[in-house]
This record gives sequence, structure tokens and C-alpha cells, in this order.
Amino acid sequence: MTTVELSQPSPHIAVITLNHPPVNTLSWTSRADLKRILDKLDGDEDIRAVVITGSGRAFTAGAHLGEDQQMDDGALPEFLGDFDRIINGIENFRAPVIGAINGPAIGGGLELALACDIRIASTRAVFVAAGVNVGLMANFWRLARIVGLGPAKEILLTGEKYGAEEALRWGLVSSVHEPDELMAAALAKAERIASRAPLSVEATKRCVNRALDVTQHDADRLQVSEMSALFRSEDHQEALRAFFSKTSGNYQRR
Repeated sequence: MTTVELSQPSPHIAVITLNHPPVNTLSWTSRADLKRILDKLDGDEDIRAVVITGSGRAFTAGAHLGEDQQMDDGALPEFLGDFDRIINGIENFRAPVIGAINGPAIGGGLELALACDIRIASTRAVFVAAGVNVGLMANFWRLARIVGLGPAKEILLTGEKYGAEEALRWGLVSSVHEPDELMAAALAKAERIASRAPLSVEATKRCVNRALDVTQHDADRLQVSEMSALFRSEDHQEALRAFFSKTSGNYQRR
């Protein structure tokens, strides 16, 4: 049985569900399953938005500590590199990725959540930067960029559990929902994204991912380049038609 499940509730939306009971740890098998699914979806241009969530009571508790204890120093670079490739793959995925955080997101699970473009949480969600709790460190780069240096230092240096409302206050998540309403909210957001012109959505994601790394001059050049390509696209004309006629767009990705 796969430790990661894939479903497609509508033509342009995919749902990835981490399914490795009891807390959906990111074992070697789980990571391989997740990477395989992400690679498959990234090549499917019909997919315009992805939701990642967890089964049962957890989003993901991060690394499988039992496997970690059996790993020698020689395997460490491969382990870390493999995990980084998956997390970077989510962040740089062609289409927007929504994290529906249904329960604890701990350590590597927090890093996976941070790589999503949009995060929404269940009232049962818990966020833990667990590095200091197990004599390690992680999460610092993305967390500080999302919540700011002050809150990131508190979260990272204490290793404490922080609930959904605290995460909302810090901007770690954009909304909080009752557990039985979380997936409906995530899918509604995914449907909204999928209904926009896909070339425009993908260009917007590419640009905003670089927003904190480039100078204003480089940002201006990037915007001109992307806007010029979009302006010439058939999807731009279709988006204008849909806007003025107040109908849905029929986008062909060209």
C-alpha cells in the first residue's frame, strides 16, 4: 500500500494525502512515494492547483526517527539531499500548492508546510520546529521569511508547540477552520485558482517566489519579461473575454 495517496476531485485539481499511520512520518518510502506523485503531476498540464494534506490525526510528524537512528554518517548527505529535493520541488512546483494542515506539522512536516504557497489550518493543527528538541536544527530559512525574524527565533529556539490561532496571528497560515470544514475550504481555494488563466497563475508564482531575493531593478526586468509573454498569449485574450462577459474562461495554455 502506498504511503501517499493521489486523488483528483475535479479536472484541474489534485489532492495529495500523506497516509503513513499513525502520524504520517516522512520515511524513505513516504518520500519516494511523494516525489513520484509530484513528478507525475508536474508533467500534467491539466493540473492547475494541488492540495497537500494528511490522513487521520496528523499532517506529518516529519522524519521517521527510527530510520534516522539507523543511518550512518555516509548516508546523511543523501538523506538530506533527498528531502531538500522534495521540499524544493513543492516550492517550485509549476502550479500553486495549498497545504491543508489538518493536525500536527512537526520538524520536517513543518518544512513541508512552509514550502506550500498557501497554508490553511484546522483548529487541531499544531506547529513545532522540533530541531532543538532532538539535538538538531532545521526550518530557519523559510520560517523566517514567512513570519519574520522575531517570531521565527521564538519558534525555532524553544521547540514549543504552537496552535492554529498563534500560527494565524504570525501569518504562518492564512485561515483557520473547523476540522470537518478544512478540506472544503482548501478545495474552494484550489478551484478559484484553477479557474484563472493558468499561464498567468504560473508566471505569478514564479515571480513571487523570487520577490525577496532580487533587487527592484531585477524585479522590474522580470515583470516586463513575464508580462510581455502573457500579453501576447491567447489565454490573456480569453481572460479579457471572460471578464467582460462575466463568464468562465476556457483556457488552452497558449
